[in-house]
Amino acid sequence: MSADRFDLVAMGRTGVDIYPLQHGVPLAQVRTFEKFLGGSATNVAVAAARHGRRVALVTRTGDDAFGRYVREEVARLGVDNRFVETVDGPPTPVTFCEVFPPDDFPLYFYRYPTAPDLLIDPNTLPLNDIREAGVFWSTVTGLSQEPSRQSHHRAWEARGRRTHTVLDLDYRPMFWASVEEARREVDRALDTVTAAVGNREECEVATGETDPQRAADALLDRGLDLVVVKQGPRGVLAATPDERVEVGPFPVEVVNGLGAGDAFGGALCHGLLAGWPLRRTIELANAAGAIVAGRLECSTAMPTTSEVEAALAGGRAS
Repeated sequence: MSADRFDLVAMGRTGVDIYPLQHGVPLAQVRTFEKFLGGSATNVAVAAARHGRRVALVTRTGDDAFGRYVREEVARLGVDNRFVETVDGPPTPVTFCEVFPPDDFPLYFYRYPTAPDLLIDPNTLPLNDIREAGVFWSTVTGLSQEPSRQSHHRAWEARGRRTHTVLDLDYRPMFWASVEEARREVDRALDTVTAAVGNREECEVATGETDPQRAADALLDRGLDLVVVKQGPRGVLAATPDERVEVGPFPVEVVNGLGAGDAFGGALCHGLLAGWPLRRTIELANAAGAIVAGRLECSTAMPTTSEVEAALAGGRAS
């Protein structure tokens, strides 16, 4: 690999999060909001950049004010935005949420009938950068429509199932015609990636298994090198063909749980790139997720490595 390669190339959803500043009330009663950079792949990219990694994002925005905000904010937060393309047509999506701690955070996506990040063109992909990256991260949402679906398979084909080709199972039912359609596309994708990360429900979509251990077995049987099953208050299960690690929940006073999985993903990438033992990597990722669950926003809430290590030393997220 070349010396100037990216540590991580993330591909997929981007947009603007419009989050309420009043909590414990429905959206109709919220009086004030604040905007933040959002979108799962984008948040993972920012999270990895906060750990000092050289990161690029492959996505698309609308040719509008929010699209300009996304491109500027991506760069401000340390992510290379050269592959954030602008397209005519659908506007840059916004996402609203309601905040009912500790475990209820309904999301409202404004990205219909499509969004620019689902219009990623397979003919403009930075295939060499994707091939050479230490980690290539993509999400199941990107498989929900064309041409994004074709673009993902083009990227995976170029990468050739290289180590650390990660699929975030990230199943959002509102983006799919049926769970069966999603399962078919995930099944196809599993032949081209080497790692899968998801919560219990997402792993069930991928495998049909409700038990985390059986879901991990089913994914490993597809030839994956790493499977991570996030279990919320029950902690995390990580499995390779040779090792299993279970890490319990990390204490936190939850404010908004929506960005926790993306913080987990960015820290996971950092540990994989560093070549750390599996347990150390999962403990760092678990604590990073807890830290962000204790904050309102997602992208700008992502912690540095030193913040996570301090939390681990103190035994609690802050």
